Amino acid sequence: MKKRFLSMSLACAMTIGLLAGCGNGATSSGGGSSASSGGDASSTGGGGASAISNSWKVTCPWAPSGVAAMVSQKAATLSPTYSDSISLVAEAIAGDAATVNTWVLDTEANDPELVFVGEGLLSITSTIDPSKMQFTEDDFVFVENLYSSIFVLSADAELNINTLDDLEAYVDAGNSVSVAVNGAVGSEAFLAAALFGSMDADLKLVPYQSAAEAAQAVARGETQFAVSHQSQILENYQQGGVTVVCAFDEKAIENGPFAGVEGVGEKGYPYFRNRCFIMARAGTDEAAVTELKELYDAILADEEMVSWLQDTMLLEVDPMTQEDVDAHVENVKNIVNEYKDIVVG
Repeated sequence: MKKRFLSMSLACAMTIGLLAGCGNGATSSGGGSSASSGGDASSTGGGGASAISNSWKVTCPWAPSGVAAMVSQKAATLSPTYSDSISLVAEAIAGDAATVNTWVLDTEANDPELVFVGEGLLSITSTIDPSKMQFTEDDFVFVENLYSSIFVLSADAELNINTLDDLEAYVDAGNSVSVAVNGAVGSEAFLAAALFGSMDADLKLVPYQSAAEAAQAVARGETQFAVSHQSQILENYQQGGVTVVCAFDEKAIENGPFAGVEGVGEKGYPYFRNRCFIMARAGTDEAAVTELKELYDAILADEEMVSWLQDTMLLEVDPMTQEDVDAHVENVKNIVNEYKDIVVG
């Protein structure tokens, strides 16, 4: 068995939801109009000490019922607790690249607008189908990472594959591999390609129209394996229909029902976390960006938020710097470039 190792060092920790991940490369159109500056004069924050002066609309360009939209809404409800001057207003739109194209077109520096982007756009779409993007990273200024999701590989329970050693033995025996993934060129597809491609497996990727469908496929016997967020496979795991073989991370999962599940990075396999970057428009005043980052950092440190993310959503609180973002985007690009022939043929 030939095993390929990551070409770049992961010095920074690649340190999880329900329906849709942050940043998989969907192409449906949509976009938000610019929010008016200034907040409702009747709104108050932080116990009503003063009127809210800035209302920032936060556009989620993915599934309105997906994990990113849910976490954004939760953060918005906590914003008055930590700021007397900033109100976060969560808005979700069904779209992806086209939505962000419209957002960039309709906003200027210092507009009270925020948007989510992730590796799906910055690393996958930009490499596989850059014509869909009318923007680059230079159109944004990074505020904070809203969360990180650690994907897991599940297997049909009848295969009795519980560890990476079991998986390697299964592949070495010459068995073909079918893996359910969310979309043809999403994050899950590239993680599956990187893992099984490193093993030189006879791999078939089976794309589904939603993350939830992909996570259910392995339990229905439609595929042997699936790559999904932890929360998406939890019910089937609890019912005994699947085993959870490994996590796409540097080390074993530390929290939640899958604590102790081995990380592929421990054996040198490629991996990345799914991340959700909060971005303002390029050129926005540094002081405003700093204030927003401080607000998000306070929200993400809130005990209620931490507990909800870890226990309910099975996500990680994972604050990042611009350098961390750059390293993450570059790592995913490297994986996409190395395994794109497996994914796109």
